[in-house]
Amino acid sequence: MQSAEISRRWLEFFGARGHEVVPSASLIADDPTLLLVNAGMVPFKPYFLGELPPPWPRAASVQKVVRTLDIDEVGRTTRHASFFQMAGNFSFGDYFKETAIPLAWELLTTPIAAGGYGLPEDRLWVTVFHDDDEAADLWHHEVGVPRERIQRRGMADNFWSMGVPGPCGPCSEIYYDRGPEYGREGGPVVDEDRYLEVWNLVFMQFQRGAGEGKEDFPILGELPAKSIDTGLGLERMAALLQGVDNIYEIDTTGAIITRASELTGIRYGADAEADVRLRVVGDHARTTVMLIGDGVLPGNEGRGYVLRRIMRRVVRSMRLLGAQEHTMGELVSRTIAVMGEQYPELINDAERILAVARAEEDAFGQTLRTGTTILDTAVRQAKEQGDAVLPGAQVFALHDTYGFPFELTLEMAAEQGLSVDEDGFRRLMTQQRDRAKADARAKKTGHADVTQFRALLDEGGPVQFTGYDEVTTQSRVRGLIVDGEPVSSATVGTTVDVVLDATAFYAEGGGQLADGGVVTLSDGTRVEIDDVQSPLPGLIVHRGRVVDGEIAVDALAVGEVDIERRRAISRAHTATHLVHKAFREILGETATQAGSENAPGRFRFDFAASSAVPESVMLDVQDRVNDILAADLAVTAEVMSQQQARDIGAMALFGEKYGDQVRVVSVGDWARELCGGTHAARSGQVGLVTL
Repeated sequence: MQSAEISRRWLEFFGARGHEVVPSASLIADDPTLLLVNAGMVPFKPYFLGELPPPWPRAASVQKVVRTLDIDEVGRTTRHASFFQMAGNFSFGDYFKETAIPLAWELLTTPIAAGGYGLPEDRLWVTVFHDDDEAADLWHHEVGVPRERIQRRGMADNFWSMGVPGPCGPCSEIYYDRGPEYGREGGPVVDEDRYLEVWNLVFMQFQRGAGEGKEDFPILGELPAKSIDTGLGLERMAALLQGVDNIYEIDTTGAIITRASELTGIRYGADAEADVRLRVVGDHARTTVMLIGDGVLPGNEGRGYVLRRIMRRVVRSMRLLGAQEHTMGELVSRTIAVMGEQYPELINDAERILAVARAEEDAFGQTLRTGTTILDTAVRQAKEQGDAVLPGAQVFALHDTYGFPFELTLEMAAEQGLSVDEDGFRRLMTQQRDRAKADARAKKTGHADVTQFRALLDEGGPVQFTGYDEVTTQSRVRGLIVDGEPVSSATVGTTVDVVLDATAFYAEGGGQLADGGVVTLSDGTRVEIDDVQSPLPGLIVHRGRVVDGEIAVDALAVGEVDIERRRAISRAHTATHLVHKAFREILGETATQAGSENAPGRFRFDFAASSAVPESVMLDVQDRVNDILAADLAVTAEVMSQQQARDIGAMALFGEKYGDQVRVVSVGDWARELCGGTHAARSGQVGLVTL
C-alpha cells in the first residue's frame, strides 16, 4: 500500500466517523515555544488548553512534522527521521479512552479490502502507563487483547508531552511484532526493533510546566476537558504494509535513495557505511523540500539554520559517496515527484524550491572547499603534535571567519579519530554573543546600570506614551541620570537621560528610528533630545544635552517632538509596510520581513532570498507601491486580539513578541500588519518610492 493511500484511508476512516478532516498545517509553528511543528497535535494546542473554542468536537489530520533532536541517529537506526508525517485523530472533550481505543483497533485490523490496514490481531501488542488500569481493562475486555500482550511502562515511555509547557497526559502505544528475525521475544519492553511502535494514543488530561527531560517537570493541573490526541507514524505503517525493513526503504524515501545511488554509482545495500549516508540523503532531501515548500529559507538563525544544516548534510553526504557535480537539484526534483501526490503545492512551487536548493548548494560548495582545506591542516598539525583534541579557538575561527558549520567540524574530526574542544568553542561563542548583547544594551541604556532604570520604572510605573495622538505633551520630570548615576539636577552642557511621566517621543524600536525634539521647563530651561530608547519594557528614556538653564527632578516639563523628523520617519515606515506587502504579492509568502530601518527620507527593508532580486521584480514592486500611494488610501490603526488580527489577515513578524492585545496598522484594505510604530495619515502623503 502506497503512502498516499495510507493517508487517504486514514482521513476517510475518521471522516466517516464524525471527525472533521483538517489539512496539514505549515511546518512553521504558530507557537512562540516552537521553531517548527514537532507533533501532530501542535495546530490543535489552543483547543486542548482551552485558549480557543474548538471549531469541531473531533478532528483528523495527516500533519507534516520535523524533529532534529536525534538528527545524528538518522540513517543509523530503523526508527529515526528528521521529517515524517503524523496521522492523528483528536477529540476536544468529546470522547475519551472508551472510544479512542476501539477506533484504533478497528482501523488497524479491518481487512484491506474493507478499507482498513489489515494487520493480524495476534501480531499486535500494547503498552499502558504503569497505573492506568482503565486503559488496560479496555484493551482486554472491550478489544480482546490478551493480558500477556498488555505491558505497563513508566513516565519516560508512556507519558506524553511536547517537551515544553503545555498539554500532556498518559498514553497507550500499539506495537507490531515483526517476528523473531528482528530480535528477542518479550514484547516492546524487551526489544523495540522487533516490536515496532505504530500508534500512540495520548489521553490528554493535564497541563505541564517547564522542566528538562521526559520526567523532570511539574504537573500544573488538569486541562479544561479530557481530550484525545493520537499519532500514527505514516512512514512506519508504510514500512509494515510495503514489507520493507525500515522507514528509509518505503515508496517515497526509497525512491530518493535510488536516485542518489544513480547519481553516485553506489548501490544501496552493498556497504553499511555508504547505506547510512544514502539514508541520510533520502531523509534529509524530504525535509529540505518540505521546509522550503512551507517558506523556510536557509539562514544562520532559528528555523533557517535548521534547514541550512539539513541541506549541508545532504551535500556533504553526496560528496563522500563520490558525487562530483551538483546533485541537489536532482534530489529535490525526485522528492517533489514522489511527495507531490500528497502535497500538490510542491509541484506548483517546484521552480522556487529548486532555485533555493541550488543556490544553497552553490554557496556551501565554496564554504566546503575553503573550510575543508583549513580543517585538514588543523587535523594534520594536531596529529603531528600528538594531540587528540582540536582546540576550541581553531574551531571557533573556522566557524566565525569562514562560516564552516560546527556540527560538520565535529563529524569530520571524528572521521580522523580526533575530538573537538566543545567547551572551548561554546565559551568563545558565548563571549561573542555577550559582546553583541552588551553593545545593543549600551545603545539602550547609555552604559547606565539597568537597575537605575528599574528603580525609576518601579517608582512611577510605565511611562504613558501619547505620541499616536499628539506631538507635544506636558508632564513631570520623574528622573535624571548622568554618567550612569541618578542625579537630582543637570546644568548647561551636561549630557543627561531624562525620564518623564508621559511623553509623545517615540523610542527606537521595530525598525523605526527615535524621535528628536526638545524638553522645556517653565523657567526657560531647554534640553535638546537627539535619541530616545526603551531600556526596559514600559520605560522611555530621552537622551539629550542641556542647552539652557538647569533641569531638575519633579519639575513640570513640556516635551515637544521635532514634527518634521517625525513626519519623515512616519512616511518611511508606511512605505516599508507597502514594500513588504508588494514583495509578498510578487515573490510569495516567503518574502517575509527580516529587519528594517525607517529613517527620515529613506528606509531599508530586509528579507531572505535565495539569490539577488531581479531588476524586473524591483520595478514591479516599485510600480505596485506607487500605485497604492497614488490611490491615497487611509492609514488607520486599531487595537484588537491576536485572533482577530489573524482573522483579518494581518501580518506578524516571526521573532517579535506580541501581547494578547495587538495594534494593527492598515493601509486601506490592502496591507495589514502588526505594528507599534507611527505612520502617515494617508498613503498619498508618502510621495513616491524609488527602490
